[in-house]
Amino acid sequence: MSALELIERDDDPTKASNVATMPNATPADLLRIAVQSGADMDRLERLMTLQTQWEQREAEKAYNKAFAAFKSDAVRIIKNKQVAIGPLAGKRYAELFAVVNAVTPALSAHGLSASWKLTKDERDWMEVTCTLKHELGHCESVSMGGPPDVGGAKNPIQARASTKSYLERYTLKAITGLAEQDEDDDGNGAGGSDDLLQGFQDAAMNGTAALRKHYDDKAPDADWWAKHSKALKAAAAAADKAGAR
Repeated sequence: MSALELIERDDDPTKASNVATMPNATPADLLRIAVQSGADMDRLERLMTLQTQWEQREAEKAYNKAFAAFKSDAVRIIKNKQVAIGPLAGKRYAELFAVVNAVTPALSAHGLSASWKLTKDERDWMEVTCTLKHELGHCESVSMGGPPDVGGAKNPIQARASTKSYLERYTLKAITGLAEQDEDDDGNGAGGSDDLLQGFQDAAMNGTAALRKHYDDKAPDADWWAKHSKALKAAAAAADKAGAR
């Protein structure tokens, strides 16, 4: 059966049984032929909806393929900054620019891009959403919130800028599924001491319950826990306090 014959039939051309008779036809093909054959508006609308759904599925498949290729690049984020004060003093982390510089070339190479939006901006709470988008339109997002960072004698603007930068850094790492590494890490240390600490630090930022669950899941060595538990518990308590506001 030709495409024209399909459109001219009384049957709905959007039905799977009818589309199956044209294995190489896309919804756009059916829509074009429907217009040429003078199909009624109701039928055209159903075909337009089918075309939109088809494009969305194709975009999602392209996103998944591109993201898998991006992950295969084994992007390394280097911890370039050391915490000077606070419960995590002496620990190292990657500043926002270091994360962006590490991931952007690899994302762009596969048709992906990341962007942020301040989705909540209240006096005592801020939320940032990071969106990873493919050039065909499909996107995925992750959000994270926190209070303005008033530590270190920051003025109100600095406090909000500090939290915004922190949230952008963490949401970008979360949406790309990447973790930070020390400069001398050869990339084969998954599960090593630095990766273990990073995981506990991430859990602590979500509060005491999250830290406790992470501890139960990972069951760290007693000596390691004795060395890091005080700072991690302090960070988790601070997160609990912020979330209760």
